[in-house]
Amino acid sequence: MPGLYLHIPFCKQACHYCDFHFSTVLKNKDAMVEALVRELELQKNYLDGAQLTSLYFGGGTPSLLDTHEMVLLFETIQRLHNVAPDAEITLEANPDDLSEAKLADLRNYTPVNRLSIGIQSFADEDLRWMNRAHHAEDAHACLRRSLAAGFSDISIDLIYGAPTTSHEQWQENLRLAFDYGVPHLSCYSLTVEKGTALHHFVKTGKSAPVEEEKAARQFEYLIEKSAESGYEHYEISNFALPGRYAKHNSSYWFGDAYLGIGPSAHAFNGAVRQWNVANNAVYISSLQDGKIPFESEVLTPEQRYNEYVMTALRTQWGIDRGRVGAFGAAFVIYLDMEAQEFLDAGALVLENGFYKLSKAGKLLADHVASSLFLV
Repeated sequence: MPGLYLHIPFCKQACHYCDFHFSTVLKNKDAMVEALVRELELQKNYLDGAQLTSLYFGGGTPSLLDTHEMVLLFETIQRLHNVAPDAEITLEANPDDLSEAKLADLRNYTPVNRLSIGIQSFADEDLRWMNRAHHAEDAHACLRRSLAAGFSDISIDLIYGAPTTSHEQWQENLRLAFDYGVPHLSCYSLTVEKGTALHHFVKTGKSAPVEEEKAARQFEYLIEKSAESGYEHYEISNFALPGRYAKHNSSYWFGDAYLGIGPSAHAFNGAVRQWNVANNAVYISSLQDGKIPFESEVLTPEQRYNEYVMTALRTQWGIDRGRVGAFGAAFVIYLDMEAQEFLDAGALVLENGFYKLSKAGKLLADHVASSLFLV
């Protein structure tokens, strides 16, 4: 299930918690789109002609692209690749970008059939603290407009564990999401990443650190209430109504090949991983010279095992011992040995040859995964 990802590295303003590659300077947007087109052309054979089952415009804020820019990118992709008729085509968007006119253009001139909307919270206090560009009413209005425009395949992002997000507000955020009937939720615990404004604020005492106990309580509430509302907790941070899983992100978790286009984008062909430079100016100038500015590495069996463990354990399907055996019999022996303590502690369960996190284990997902790594 190969997918294609395009990184659009522009944002209106910088969210305090974000460590993705982006720029708030939009003057080079035209040149960036030209560079993306050029990289698409240069990378056309990366997936050996395999049919694409998903396209994903991420960032950054892809909804900042003008309609003619999106049309150009889609026309280029369709010219160079075999896109499945039922491909999932996702656009990440901020609520304040999804005007009636924008939604109409997406419906009429592009093949976008799924929206991933960065709502984060339905409370203005949270949004101000995060330095989001939209207000709570924008979140409500954009959901109403998107549904009215015929976009039924919608995912929204929500953040829990923020100092301003009380348990009552987290309950309200989830209630509203369920009431809107959004089929997919991506819910992330606030993390303090180095190099972000939030890291500086916490380090200098301008912001309270993340309360891990509070975040854990809100995560447990999320698991409980989403299940009551009919959602499947199919990946640590992702919840979907039956059959509404994100195809594109699922391909990452299953270790499928994918092509990443744009500054900082990654690509993987099953054995080699490569990543583009995270610098807009260098990316644009290199593509103008007909060169892709990337680095790459051939993954060792140990690295492939570790990556598989890291991603598979986060899903409801878990780690397939049979697939681990494809790396070599010694990997299965190692996995079984390291997993035993977590089986004994009740953090892992073994079902039909698959290691899965228990409900309690989901609170320790990163720790369990890292303990199973081969180092």
